[in-house]
Amino acid sequence: MVSITLSVPPEVKAKMDEFPEMNWSGFIRTQINKKVESLSWKEEMLKKLEEEKDFEAWTVDAGRRAKKGMFHRIFAKLPAEEQKKLLVAAR
Repeated sequence: MVSITLSVPPEVKAKMDEFPEMNWSGFIRTQINKKVESLSWKEEMLKKLEEEKDFEAWTVDAGRRAKKGMFHRIFAKLPAEEQKKLLVAAR
């Protein structure tokens, strides 16, 4: 295991000394581990979110193309007069 040195203000050290039953080294080690796990999870979620953005963009594009294709098929089946009315109304 790697050792690190931590500096705290004298007043904090005095307060820590009031609790001799507390394993401060173990407590700090646990907190560092929790923070590392939290940051790793966050990084992983951000990466997955970025991947999902690409997929979302693809699905939205596919949906738009499908809708457009369906519109053209339905439009083509309409009588010429109805087509003209829709084109005028769309302007």
